[in-house]
Amino acid sequence: MTNNRILLVEDDQNFGDVLKSYLEMHDYDVTLAIDGVQGYEFFNRGEYDLCIFDVMMPKKDGFTLAREIREKDTETPIIFLTAKTMKDDVLQGFKIGADDYISKPFNSEELLLRIQAILKRSQTKPDPREEIKEFTIGKYHFNYPLRILTYNLGGENEEKEKLSPKEAQLLRMFAMYANDILPRSEALTKIWGEDNYFTARSMDVFVTKLRKYLKADENIEIVNIHGNGFQLLIQENEA
Repeated sequence: MTNNRILLVEDDQNFGDVLKSYLEMHDYDVTLAIDGVQGYEFFNRGEYDLCIFDVMMPKKDGFTLAREIREKDTETPIIFLTAKTMKDDVLQGFKIGADDYISKPFNSEELLLRIQAILKRSQTKPDPREEIKEFTIGKYHFNYPLRILTYNLGGENEEKEKLSPKEAQLLRMFAMYANDILPRSEALTKIWGEDNYFTARSMDVFVTKLRKYLKADENIEIVNIHGNGFQLLIQENEA
């Protein structure tokens, strides 16, 4: 596995060398630039998984460097290092497109943890199922953006149900995992924000509501997989 590549731009040569060595000890491949102009040149010549920029630098400050990079690259994460702690400076950094902002002096272990968290987020591949907006669930059609569940009674006859936001989110996850197990913890984390006893009880209530909405089609069933999660079973209609 290739080590993650970091572009470090820091005008304090001694501090830059120490930080570069520290990150390399933790298996990062670090390129050190001593000012914003050199940093911009290095960025254009290489490929990096993360950038760490000092803010106060000669020739070109970190904010200007970040702006120029964001004009051509909106994905590579950027962390600002600075002795400035003014609220306006922090806000300016985030408006430019920074992913994090850490003030000097800082704890080296804290910086490592922040780097790990940002890289994990940036390198997580999106689930292609997240792009699907409309689903066919047996005799039902589910429009997720509009939160409308439609049951086809045949011909032009149909029944529509407007779902609540959480009902729609949960049904969408069931549809994404149709005939597969939807882990309870994943649904709780993505929809309720945390996995605990109270959110789990809330999810059970919503599952009961969805069962009620889908009961008109006898080929659809939401089953409880003990100790794991739920499964939306959709049987093929027999001709």
